[in-house]
Amino acid sequence: MLFGEHAVVYGHPCIVTAVSKRMRVRVGFNGKGAIVVHAPQMGLVNYHKRITDLGKQEVPKPVRFIELLVKNFSRTYGLKRGLDIVTESEFSSDYGFGSSAAVSAALAFGITELLSMKLTKKELFDLCYMTVLDAQGVGSGFDVASAIYGGTLYFVGGGTVVQRIRAPKLSLIVGYTGVKADTPTLVRQVAEQRRRDRKRVDQLFRKIAWVVRAGRIAVEKGDFEALGRLMNHNQTLLAELGVSSEELDRLIQASRRAGALGAKLSGAGGGDCMIALVDSAHRKAVLKAVAEADGQVLSVSVGAKGVGNGIS
Repeated sequence: MLFGEHAVVYGHPCIVTAVSKRMRVRVGFNGKGAIVVHAPQMGLVNYHKRITDLGKQEVPKPVRFIELLVKNFSRTYGLKRGLDIVTESEFSSDYGFGSSAAVSAALAFGITELLSMKLTKKELFDLCYMTVLDAQGVGSGFDVASAIYGGTLYFVGGGTVVQRIRAPKLSLIVGYTGVKADTPTLVRQVAEQRRRDRKRVDQLFRKIAWVVRAGRIAVEKGDFEALGRLMNHNQTLLAELGVSSEELDRLIQASRRAGALGAKLSGAGGGDCMIALVDSAHRKAVLKAVAEADGQVLSVSVGAKGVGNGIS
């Protein structure tokens, strides 16, 4: 997420970009009338559940998105056969970088390939977004859109607007705080703030929406100095919402002191990752500063391709 956290849940726009780390899913029929999931990075080895029981009883958190995606696919398109599902990720789910959305998108596309179906990107989005809402109850779907469409997107909640932004290559540094955040809990905390003081929170959302629109102009113009200032402003507004954290603030301030053009949290906040926009002259200094501030530096590039190939 480049701009627009939390406000996007309430109908405001955001800007999101796909990162270069990939989630891969292999899927095939098994003749067992059940899903068999092998996802060692998520602590799952040979997890079994019958197709007719998907979504019933307790669903373990590591397999929740996989199980509910297959359930929704079956309910929408009539899948009745069992599946072997193997996942492999180039990044840890701890980072909060949209891994749940990525595995949902990859699995949905994999099943369509297996069945020789051709769904549009919008149909894939609707299926995966339904799964996100079933799994966590809240969410705008920006991470699902990023995984499916790829590139850099101007997005409005629920996929009502999904527009590709022609963006120059952004030089970003990503720092992981070491703290795993709980997105649904943070979204609900903001909702509770809004219930108590709607005028104040809605005003913050409107200011964030202004930053998003200005950020789109800066991205398309390649005005990196303006983009950095807007990132800093967005971070100030998110801190006022109470979704930043001591760990995020430490990495953000270290990045700025080392010469970053701008830095902010990326995602729900409370932990997970921050991003810093840098120029070539300060890149090494910012990398060093993030590491010295106890951040784990993640090597990614942005504007990556979305899921699969050849979707109309």
